Amino acid sequence: MKKNVALILTAVFLFSSFVSKADEGMWFLAFINKNYSEMQAKGFKLTVEDIYSINNSSMKDAVVALDHGSCTAELISAQGLLLTNHHCGYGEIQSHSSVENDYLTDGFWAMSMEEELPNPGKTASFLIRMEDVTERVLTEVNNGMKEKMRESVVTEISKKIEAEAIEGTHYEAEVQSFFGGNEYYLFIYEVHKDIRLVGAPPESIGKYGHDTDNWMWPRHTGDFSIFRVYCAPDGSPAEYSVDNVPYEPKHFFPLSIKGVKENDFAMIMGYPGTTNRYLTSWEVQQTIDHENDIRIEVRTKKLDIMRKHMKSDEKIRIQYASKHAQAANYWKYSKGQNLGLKKLKVVKRKKKMQKKLAKWIKKDDKRKEKYYEALATVDKAVKDNSEYDLVSAYWFEALYLGSELEQFALQNFGLYSAFGDEETLKETCDGLKEEGETFFKDYNATVDRELLIAMFEIYKDKVPKEFHPTIFEDIKKDFGGDFNKFADDLYSKSILTDEKRYMEFLENPTSSVFQNDLGVQTASSIIKVYWSVKEEMENAEYEQTKGRRLFIASYLEMLLEDDANALFYPDANSTMRLTYGQIGGYTANGKTYNYTTNLDGYMKKEDPNNDEFFVSARLKELYKAKDYGRYADENGKLITCFTTNNDITGGNSGSPVINGNGELIGVAFDGNWEAMSGDIAFETELQKTICVDIRFVLFVVDKYAGASNLIKEMKIVE
Repeated sequence: MKKNVALILTAVFLFSSFVSKADEGMWFLAFINKNYSEMQAKGFKLTVEDIYSINNSSMKDAVVALDHGSCTAELISAQGLLLTNHHCGYGEIQSHSSVENDYLTDGFWAMSMEEELPNPGKTASFLIRMEDVTERVLTEVNNGMKEKMRESVVTEISKKIEAEAIEGTHYEAEVQSFFGGNEYYLFIYEVHKDIRLVGAPPESIGKYGHDTDNWMWPRHTGDFSIFRVYCAPDGSPAEYSVDNVPYEPKHFFPLSIKGVKENDFAMIMGYPGTTNRYLTSWEVQQTIDHENDIRIEVRTKKLDIMRKHMKSDEKIRIQYASKHAQAANYWKYSKGQNLGLKKLKVVKRKKKMQKKLAKWIKKDDKRKEKYYEALATVDKAVKDNSEYDLVSAYWFEALYLGSELEQFALQNFGLYSAFGDEETLKETCDGLKEEGETFFKDYNATVDRELLIAMFEIYKDKVPKEFHPTIFEDIKKDFGGDFNKFADDLYSKSILTDEKRYMEFLENPTSSVFQNDLGVQTASSIIKVYWSVKEEMENAEYEQTKGRRLFIASYLEMLLEDDANALFYPDANSTMRLTYGQIGGYTANGKTYNYTTNLDGYMKKEDPNNDEFFVSARLKELYKAKDYGRYADENGKLITCFTTNNDITGGNSGSPVINGNGELIGVAFDGNWEAMSGDIAFETELQKTICVDIRFVLFVVDKYAGASNLIKEMKIVE
């Protein structure tokens, strides 16, 4: 049955014509020829080969996944310049910043390649090719298999396919699942590991509006940063070395400063992270009640604490800038998604669809044999897993992500197995010294102490006692249940909360000191909670996975019966996709929004009493003189941002926005508040992609920063 379903879906995907609206859909580049006539009608002027080619250079060669999919970036010069979002480079900008060299506040610009800053651990992955391997992956799968066994067989076959695909090469390979495990594709990547920071505007441009404007339109943010890919002299990927040279790409994007007009063609290529548009009603409700509500509750408290300390101390502000931004982004996202899901009655709509599907299944004996239990299986699994899902959500947000102690402790757990082998112990400690230097650079024990206390209080109050970590009982016995007294002892004594104590321990490590450390014991008890519920969660999740796979297969089969020409795109999962549509505004809540913003609006938002809307003296000077150079539009205005109806999600941050000639016109960086339900239910009338206009990017690089060395590298189309 599985093999037949996969072949049906593959046939639908490969041989059908486009029926959905062009703005919805995250399409595989390898099959974009089936969308080509629609793209041409919208204004695309190049060929399919210009987008995706295995044998010749194409646009896919100029688009990379940063850090294996956290963001997207694009090449904009023949010497490996990478353009992405400011928030995608924020961690690197922050890590290079200090009170003395505050690149967050002042910006950073390398006026020569020698000044560019290395970023150990940062990667850029280039897609070499993709291949359908569904039939091979599912060859040994049968109907009688338990889901756990099925997953094991699929994993084993996938590993063989990956190993064969890259044998004798320096490439990396990954087989990934689509349509709930009904299809599988192999992706081959070249991963570069020497990525250097080249330029970034100050936060007053790159994060203009901060949390207030996040996910909102109108927007005026210059959300961009610039990196460069370096490689070995022979062009192959290499770790950072002074001997490395700038990467010479197969393709890079010309930058068009001709401007954007309403209804102009716009396409976006990138690595969207996760969408869940095939969820059932029960799963959507669980997302609202657990994942989002709990994230909002916990992070509200966490952000308040961080913000308070960041305002009181300049060093802490720099140390916690990136941590605060990361926590705040999906805190606001969750709020918006819940509002959207409820307002648009997505659960109700899903239930209506499920009733229709159930009736369709019952009408045919063969369908009943294949799909009859699909919906009931998902329903039961969600109910069986409800309590564990709640515990897991609170555990992840309040204990694992709550304070930094837990994650840093986990980095040190390798010591458990290192004691007893002197050579292994020394190697482990040497590695931990480097990790410790990185950790403590951006760590403040006072902040972390307050976070731990607050997160423990939330977890204690909201999670049933049977799922409390054993450290809670120790706190009750030794400290009268007072988390403050416990924290005083923990943060004054643990090797994990003070750099001097930590480094002294690594110079003379002993098993007894490590195992008796209160920080280590706390982290150990927290991780045991996870393991205690993991097996129960997995049992329900295996059933849920099975039910969802059958549900998706039946749902798509039903749609295909309704429309033989239907074409379906799979949920996003950090693989390269293309979305195309047009530039334009939208109407929501009785208000019509224009498709562009400009520097006039930027200046109107200035608030001297609010750091989120600070405007630098340099930008005011350029604005007053209207010194926009060749980057102004025909009316003498400097366009800052624009909106399109492209289909994107997290991971697409930094993606190139491309016109019909294959030229870069902007960089995608956000979605709009009215359509935050989009990852689960796409709204064709509301969903918009917010992009920084490439003219604003170039104005900042050229006129504001004076980095003419970078402008000279680029191919600018006037």
